[in-house]
Amino acid sequence: MKLQRSNEVEDLFAQVDGSLIHYQRAGNDRPLLLIHGLVGSARNWRLNIQDLAKDATVYAIDLLNMGDSDRISGLDASLEATADTIARWMDSVGLAQADVAAHSHGGAIAMMLAARHPDRVGKLVLFAPANPFCALGHQLIAFYQTRPGRLLASLIPALPRFIKATALGRMYGDPSRATLDSLEGYTAGLARPGSVDHVLQIVQRWHSDMAALRAELSRLVAHPVLLVWGDRDRAVGLSSARQLQELMPQSELLVLPGVGHIAFEEMPEVCNRAMRDWLAGSQRPSVAFNMRYQKEPLRQLEAV
Repeated sequence: MKLQRSNEVEDLFAQVDGSLIHYQRAGNDRPLLLIHGLVGSARNWRLNIQDLAKDATVYAIDLLNMGDSDRISGLDASLEATADTIARWMDSVGLAQADVAAHSHGGAIAMMLAARHPDRVGKLVLFAPANPFCALGHQLIAFYQTRPGRLLASLIPALPRFIKATALGRMYGDPSRATLDSLEGYTAGLARPGSVDHVLQIVQRWHSDMAALRAELSRLVAHPVLLVWGDRDRAVGLSSARQLQELMPQSELLVLPGVGHIAFEEMPEVCNRAMRDWLAGSQRPSVAFNMRYQKEPLRQLEAV
């Protein structure tokens, strides 16, 4: 008998290797795992979970050392280790396989998860995934690898809200669409001891992680992948999407005009519909598909 769940979002914890990983769950049917990006959390998907839960059992995870999950000093922050931890979390919650939607650095984790555990991942939806072909941000990465950069990073949780809001606004095609709820999803967990250190560990190993991912991308040839990019993305360049597509022949690219790096928050209704159609197999993002979603009206959100 199929277990029926409400579309209401549950906050739950699962134990993996003695540590608690927080996740949100809602809905029924085929599992869909949502993976946040760098300095993010499950809260980033608050505009998506309930809509996606109409067709799926949605799981939005807080990666270790982020969100409401446990902090572990010295945790291996590599893409490989993080992907393996997610696979063990799937064991803990009883998921043999799931479709995966992920954002930015979470997108790199999702690709590594699919490469290392191909039987655990179905379809992929990747929102501007961090990848080896993007040089944007390399100067900023280099700065945060220096002593002054690490010092500045340690001060970020205490910065005034308007400074954090300005930084978040740059991630949007239209900064006025950013909201206080959006800001909370990226800053709430940073004040917990160990969070910034973990982010810096990711930054320190950025280039080696991207090299490791590049070596694994050939394993994704059989995975159906929907790439979603805003054409105003300042964090992960749209040009890198074409190089990803060359290595992922089952991929399609949906480009949203006027949208920045966080498309699923900036344009939630459009992204939700595109995800649901892609995962259901009822639409392929051909030219007609792209035209359909690009013409959807943008949701006007309360500005920060």
